[in-house]
Amino acid sequence: MRRAAEQARGYPSDLTDAQWQVIAPHLPAEVPGRRGRPRVWPLRQIVEAILYLDRAGCAWRYLPDSFPPWPTVYGYFAAWRDDGTLARLHDALRAQVRAAAGRDAEPTAAVIDSQSVRAADTVPRASRGWDNAKKVNGRKRHIAVDALGLLLAVVISAASVQDRDAARPLLWNLHRTSRRIRLIWADAVYTGKLSGWAATMKMTLQIVPRRNPHAFEVLPRRWVVERTFAWISKHRRTVRDYERLPASHEAMILWAMTALMACRLTQPSHLSNTHLGLFPGAMGWPIRLPGRACRVQAFEKPVGTAGSEPAAP
Repeated sequence: MRRAAEQARGYPSDLTDAQWQVIAPHLPAEVPGRRGRPRVWPLRQIVEAILYLDRAGCAWRYLPDSFPPWPTVYGYFAAWRDDGTLARLHDALRAQVRAAAGRDAEPTAAVIDSQSVRAADTVPRASRGWDNAKKVNGRKRHIAVDALGLLLAVVISAASVQDRDAARPLLWNLHRTSRRIRLIWADAVYTGKLSGWAATMKMTLQIVPRRNPHAFEVLPRRWVVERTFAWISKHRRTVRDYERLPASHEAMILWAMTALMACRLTQPSHLSNTHLGLFPGAMGWPIRLPGRACRVQAFEKPVGTAGSEPAAP
């Protein structure tokens, strides 16, 4: 009875029918006559179990009984992580979000940054390190986002790896998946030989320095990637790194952004472009008070105005 009541009530992380219709077409379909055990659990329950774990931050073995058995859920999680299904799902939803915002499907500019997170005891010593600047023992996630804050590429490294060193595989992944990227915004830690290396891939690295190193200020462009880190950190599984494999932590980040974009694509039309609103006080654009999750209301910034993503060449 209790399990039936939980299934009827559901969890806040569960998908709505509209959100499932956005995600379902990008998942592998059942192949008639294939070898192996037939599919028993609906894919929607599998996806909702992954999203629950990502948002709540629990261990795999602690998944509630209302979801499929945790080995089944983890099996799908690992399979979609390794065969590229999750990456294709994420990229397809990103293109839809950009189209809904009046942008081209492929961006021409990106913002890069990194964030160190503490690692749990499940993270092996070989893939963790000490970030002396942030005093963090764990891993570091390096991300590239577009002008809307949507994830373009992510690289997971030990926290001891310098940002400019990890930026090379990050920019290479960005060049490989987003061929139209020509402009990269970054902070001062990326100065040096990285600019010349990026130029070999026809990318221009533009440093956005702090005007006052001893005071807080919202910097143009750089606040976009900081907001993306805040979006990711709403999912407790990503606040601390619990994953044995760096690829699993990357997958948790992709699922967090997938949930965000599915929510955004199914919002009412008058809220569909709220992500275009800027940080309060940034570059003169105001913002309204936030409401419920996925319903932050902000003034839309017109495409093509000063500070927007440069037009496609």
